[in-house]
Amino acid sequence: MTYTYTTSSTFTRTDAKHIASKVAADLRGMRDYYGKPNESQIKDYDEELTELLVGGYLESVEYGFMRNDQKIVTLYYEVLSNGSLSDEKSGGVYARADISNAEWFSFLTHNLKWVLLSNTTQQQIEARLPIKRTPGQEPQDGNGYWVTDRSYSSQDVGTQRRTFRPY
Repeated sequence: MTYTYTTSSTFTRTDAKHIASKVAADLRGMRDYYGKPNESQIKDYDEELTELLVGGYLESVEYGFMRNDQKIVTLYYEVLSNGSLSDEKSGGVYARADISNAEWFSFLTHNLKWVLLSNTTQQQIEARLPIKRTPGQEPQDGNGYWVTDRSYSSQDVGTQRRTFRPY
């Protein structure tokens, strides 16, 4: 005799908060090693990430340090919703970059679901977010390399973390 069953899952605010809290923990690691971002910024990034994950509007977000428009050390999170990611513990932030004369940056990319929203709906969502982003160019890779090192997920949605590290 054969049995079949079907399961379904719904991605909730709690799931989004779970993922965002791990990213926030990574950002605290950046703060501990490099002095930025401050706790207020981390709270705002956490809230922004939670809201965009709940809505399904995020393609990727990157946080880190750059000098002369080139990345020095960054944390890049790509959102995947195909159930391919495991849920790992946060941490493991690269701790030995020279960030003298560097500036903190964050670069966010929305996905197609966002692009298909009306301008009015986009503006309404942006008005609720604590970070007011402006269009810009992503910094270029500096003198370093990428490492895919962590993933955070819940209910088949997650973020794959890549770290840009100096040579």
